[in-house]
Amino acid sequence: MTTFVLLHGAWHGGWCWSRVSSVLRAAGHTVFSPTFSGVSDRAHLLSPAVGLATHIEDVTRLIDAEGLADVVLVAHSYAGMVASGVAEQRPAALRARVHLDAFVPSDGEAAIDLLPETVAHHYHESVAGPGFGWLIPPRSLEVLGVTEQADLDWLSPRLTPQPWATYADTVHLTGAADAVPATFIECTEWMRVFSSQAERARGRGWASLEIATGHEAMVTAPAELAALLQQI
Repeated sequence: MTTFVLLHGAWHGGWCWSRVSSVLRAAGHTVFSPTFSGVSDRAHLLSPAVGLATHIEDVTRLIDAEGLADVVLVAHSYAGMVASGVAEQRPAALRARVHLDAFVPSDGEAAIDLLPETVAHHYHESVAGPGFGWLIPPRSLEVLGVTEQADLDWLSPRLTPQPWATYADTVHLTGAADAVPATFIECTEWMRVFSSQAERARGRGWASLEIATGHEAMVTAPAELAALLQQI
């Protein structure tokens, strides 16, 4: 059986993976879904000092403390930045990594650099206004492809602002992460903000898959996503 470490995107917490985790655990797999410092159930740790390096350390410390090996690291959206840093620092602990509609950075890039210009502009405006200069308020879930009212009711109250530094900080990559086999899964039933990242992944020789749902695949298509992860 496989050990999965599931990493959530901006504004979320590890809880967002519960529908996928239950399927994977029922199949006999071991699953961890940590929440990053400063958001969701760890929002009490929020400060302007929380950045990308903080979240990378959250995951490397989990791997070390649990003595994890042969891990399949799954990253959604923003967490592609985190997974890249973790693969750089702990490549020997990983069997594979999966970027689910997620950033695929190169050395020295920040998440905000990888967004389409119009989306990045919206982020900058949000941070400068309601974000008080250091927070990214949650985006509209409808924009992300969530349409079912039950899903909206479950997600909306749980989302918390994202520290701006996590999007502005650059990642340091030496190529160590390239030893870890990688797959990109693109969510195709929304505005496809991450299409350029899917193309970048293919250019690097990564395996490429698609799932016909919105950006929040772990919520809107958990069974299909769990099946893909087990296939990988």
